[in-house]
Amino acid sequence: MNNRLKVLRAERDWSQQDLAERLEVSRQSVNAIEKGRYDPSLPLAFKIADVFGLTIEDIFSRD
Repeated sequence: MNNRLKVLRAERDWSQQDLAERLEVSRQSVNAIEKGRYDPSLPLAFKIADVFGLTIEDIFSRD
């Protein structure tokens, strides 16, 4: 699954650690999601969308 997480994070000038704290996950989890090595659970995907004020579809897309 592709995602815009890194771009969205950079637009807000957030580090991976900043985003991880907002999502209550590890920095390593944020890194793995950004690199496409890990697909977030549906609850985490909703949380990510809420943090950015976007829909899941605005952030994630199929390969």
